[in-house]
Amino acid sequence: MNYRANVDALRSLGAEAIVTVSSVGSLREELSPGTFVLPSQFLDFTKQRATTFFDGGRVYHVSLADPFCPELSRLAAETGRSVGTPFAEGKTYVCVEGPRFSTRAESAFFRSFADVIGMTLVPEVTLARERALCYVCLAMVTDFDVWADRPVETKEILETMQRNVERMGRILTGFLPRVAVPPACACARALDAAGV
Repeated sequence: MNYRANVDALRSLGAEAIVTVSSVGSLREELSPGTFVLPSQFLDFTKQRATTFFDGGRVYHVSLADPFCPELSRLAAETGRSVGTPFAEGKTYVCVEGPRFSTRAESAFFRSFADVIGMTLVPEVTLARERALCYVCLAMVTDFDVWADRPVETKEILETMQRNVERMGRILTGFLPRVAVPPACACARALDAAGV
């Protein structure tokens, strides 16, 4: 997937924010399948993806200390509570290359510092910041990663997603109109102090 082309296209069309919906595996007992998660941090364990627009010419050292838009995260959390589907907030998402699932050893390792695992967050989140776009990830836990009793099965993931489509639809129906107003956060100024 050409992540850079997608993010650039959205920016050139006038987008100010990117809202993603993602399925993730759980690395925690308390985050059972069907739980909705709002990550606040991420760890990048991808290996082959272009993660920056600044790989030639002028360089910007963009801060990702807080990689997700605080305003969109707040609005998403409020919306989830208002429709009876609260998010587990403040979680760490570890992004892996895929398409394969983790080994048991990898899963045990990732559990030592992350809460959920997925394959789609990076580099979208970093590219969005480099284009001064707000970014938020609405993640749905579809399975326990392989640290649990049995290996991950694609059938289980698809069944969990199907069961939760309506719940995510209610969140998006309430959330997206709130995103349509000009952002009040600092995301649009991400490059102001980043240039060299």
